[in-house]
Amino acid sequence: MRYRLPRDILAQTFDLFRTCGRGRCECQTLWVGPWSDPQRITEVVHPLHSASPVGFDVDSDWLSEFWTRLAKEELGIRVQCHTHPGAAYHSATDDAVPILKTPGFLSFVVPRFATGAIGFDGAFLARVDDAGRFREVPITDHLELV
Repeated sequence: MRYRLPRDILAQTFDLFRTCGRGRCECQTLWVGPWSDPQRITEVVHPLHSASPVGFDVDSDWLSEFWTRLAKEELGIRVQCHTHPGAAYHSATDDAVPILKTPGFLSFVVPRFATGAIGFDGAFLARVDDAGRFREVPITDHLELV
């Protein structure tokens, strides 16, 4: 599936990464959209989390409330997004504790705590395969900037 990602949502994502991580810590956001239009991303969500230069941990109470919100508003998580301190890749920790692990789910990783230019340069996209493993996929095959 190829998601339609508004440029302003990508810009908001980078802004959240930069504000939260301050160029020193990892940060996570989630791109969500309505079930009525599965290819559309309509919002960036910034989970309550603790973070360090090498990871983050989403608050479990926040996550429980978020699942309820998604159900009530008929929304789904399309892509999980987070930063890394150096190069973007999908780490063993990323593989082990994603927010979802259903086939087709995407994980977008931005290098250098998102301190570079807004866009896909240097970023990494992984997709859950049918065996439940994250595999690198071409970004533009799965995300279309609109």
